[in-house]
Amino acid sequence: MRRRAPSLLVAVLAALATLLLAAPPASAHTELESSAPKNDTLLTHTPATVNLVFSEPVDPDDVHIKAAGKPLTLTRGADAKAVHVIVPKTSGQDHLTLNWQVLDMEDGHTTSGVLSFRLTAQASATDAAAPPVPQPSETVHTAWITARWVGYLTLALYVGGLAFVALLWPQGAGDRRTRRILTLSWAAGLAASLVTPGLQSAYGATGTLGDVFRRATYTGLSGTEVGVVAACRVLMWVLAAIVLAAVLQGGNRTARSPGWRVGALAVTVGLLRTTSMTGHNSEGTHPGWGEVADLVHLLGVSLWLGGLMLLLFGVLPRRRPEELSAVVSGYSTLAGVSVAAIVAAGAVLTWQVVGSFDALVDTGYGRLLLLKLAVLALVLAIAQRSRGWVRTRLDIAVLLRGDRATVRPFVHSVAAETGLVLVVLAATSLLVTSAPGR
Repeated sequence: MRRRAPSLLVAVLAALATLLLAAPPASAHTELESSAPKNDTLLTHTPATVNLVFSEPVDPDDVHIKAAGKPLTLTRGADAKAVHVIVPKTSGQDHLTLNWQVLDMEDGHTTSGVLSFRLTAQASATDAAAPPVPQPSETVHTAWITARWVGYLTLALYVGGLAFVALLWPQGAGDRRTRRILTLSWAAGLAASLVTPGLQSAYGATGTLGDVFRRATYTGLSGTEVGVVAACRVLMWVLAAIVLAAVLQGGNRTARSPGWRVGALAVTVGLLRTTSMTGHNSEGTHPGWGEVADLVHLLGVSLWLGGLMLLLFGVLPRRRPEELSAVVSGYSTLAGVSVAAIVAAGAVLTWQVVGSFDALVDTGYGRLLLLKLAVLALVLAIAQRSRGWVRTRLDIAVLLRGDRATVRPFVHSVAAETGLVLVVLAATSLLVTSAPGR
């Protein structure tokens, strides 16, 4: 079995490299394709309007244009990709500078730039410098990344924890530590789903942390795809409370009930789907593949990490022989299937979003993805060591009735594996909040 692992890893890496080399470039975020007048045009007077055409359909509410620090009025253009900017008349100026920023309708990332027009023939490079382009707040960006990390972590703990209890350890519904993990993951997941869209909106509008708590920030999202998905995610977390309350009250019997399992499965699919809709999976030439792969990827990580946490903090501290025999062996199989799903779905997502080998090594997004893959490879090596313990020492641990010295190496291995998976989730949060191919 151990000899097959390196061969399997080589095969997976070879398949991933083939996909990267053969894949067409993926589409980027919304960019400014053209303007009328064109950038750096010499004009005899201030234009009444400037027409902007973007690479993708845009909502005028998601486009922000400023001149001399003041926001300008926009109207819809001739098609969904165009907007008209109404420019107020000015006098005594040699330059007109427009700072533009657009929010991507798919995932809420921002793209910005500058348009500059010379207004007199006497203007030269020695004229006064244009006002600085407003930049998104790094504090808001950091808070946004943190909120996304918390969202991924709580999703994994809730979904993976419920699956662990339902499939492997129904009696765990009555365990105090397990109940606490599930309850805290639900509460933190709901909080993250409430604050994340506000942080994303504030970052896109170059706002501050204070804007996150303003009603107008969320009102502006109400008619956008990002806002609709965020509202659906909050609703799914509310429904998740009903599923959680039922198993906490009913315990072992409820965890084994087919009706409860169907309800938990429905809520799980809803949480996974509304989370995957905020990533980069809809980009590229085959967005349907990306959406399915992202759903499988999230499910695999949730089953893996959620199971690890309950195994580490729920099952192992009890050191009950019958639980060690049934649960640890069962989770080893479940984790193996989950890892296989993660690797397969990850290969599809890499091909879908990055699109080429050059983008993988020459862009910040690609290098961050490589770092994530490196950490994941280390996690798999540790996981292989854990499975080796299950094959060779689980029976001994059961015979010794969960002897602490016998179980301790496995506990350390599971703890290291859990910590590294949290690092992978942090890298995922950075990838989701950054633009591919840049």
